[in-house]
Amino acid sequence: MIGGKDIIGPRHSASKFFSAAKNPFFCCVISHTATSEIPGLTVAGANPELVKYTSPADAEFLHYGYCRCIPGVPATPDGKPTPAVITKAALELAGIPFLVVDAGTKVRPDIPCVSFGVKPGGNITQENAMDVSDAKRALEYGHALGRQLARSSDLVVIGESIPGGTTTALAVLSALGIDALFKVSSSMPENPHGLKNKTVKSALERARISAAEKAPAALEAMSLVGDPMMPSVAGISAGALEAGAKVMLAGGTQMSAVLAVMKGLSIPLTDDVCIGTTIYVAKDSSADLAGLVKQVSPKVPVLACDLRLEKSSKPGLQAFARGFVKEGVGAGGSSIAAMLKTKANGKKMLAAIERVYERSIERKMASTTTAT
Repeated sequence: MIGGKDIIGPRHSASKFFSAAKNPFFCCVISHTATSEIPGLTVAGANPELVKYTSPADAEFLHYGYCRCIPGVPATPDGKPTPAVITKAALELAGIPFLVVDAGTKVRPDIPCVSFGVKPGGNITQENAMDVSDAKRALEYGHALGRQLARSSDLVVIGESIPGGTTTALAVLSALGIDALFKVSSSMPENPHGLKNKTVKSALERARISAAEKAPAALEAMSLVGDPMMPSVAGISAGALEAGAKVMLAGGTQMSAVLAVMKGLSIPLTDDVCIGTTIYVAKDSSADLAGLVKQVSPKVPVLACDLRLEKSSKPGLQAFARGFVKEGVGAGGSSIAAMLKTKANGKKMLAAIERVYERSIERKMASTTTAT
């Protein structure tokens, strides 16, 4: 298999996507849900007030290797970096072009990007996630963009950055009748399933969605308890597939919710669609990505890359293998695309990631410490 044993998944699927990975294109959808501001749901931000900067900071890091919307570097004080470090390394290694889509951020990134003109998502325990008109707009704009991206690439890789996204994913999966309790992943080693389940129960009750009744339509489910990322990614995927490209949904359990939405919208789920993630999500004992995907569509393969981060000399990168962060900003999917395009293995990917970490995290942290 390409990448040796470092790309895990059905052999025929890896080969099929390898044939389309000579000229991949990466698209990252950044968004916000006020659900992420519930204390304890995410570590994507030092506190609820800073969570709104996570997605724009990730996008700025992809472009510049540093952030403009926040001071300092995109890492926790003890050096645990944003997964954008992995994504940036993959894009640089393979020379993969990329585009950022603003789909409802609370703080606009200081970069050139495409805006879908939708509002940030609401706290699903208190209000609807978004207006139906915004969900429709995100689908429509995404479809148009996906068709254009497919004109320049045979493989469109779509990632996301939205703190709290696994909780809204759980809500939408549950609303659509998928058994998802205790199956979504987390950015923390100790998955806060209790808080997520409580949040989703409250949201479903507020929206008057009951497991005993008929599941709502996909558009309605997203509007009631989802987030703006979902219709945006679903639309881009639909447009790219319609135009003849293959689509890799680059992310963790959030992407199983996108798959469920696509199925509900009658978007064909064939083996031209796959989920690309890291082994840190695929092998997460507190979640079940493969099981969620199988419930939605057994035809959709899950590919996972082993980036060998446990062997890194950088404690901040080792943290991914210990259950921190695990995935985000399309880290797994972009790495798989880079490995398929360049035939790099996990060892080469690790070296590339460490170079970006040293350049963008360690040196800037050192200069900040010296300055203070």
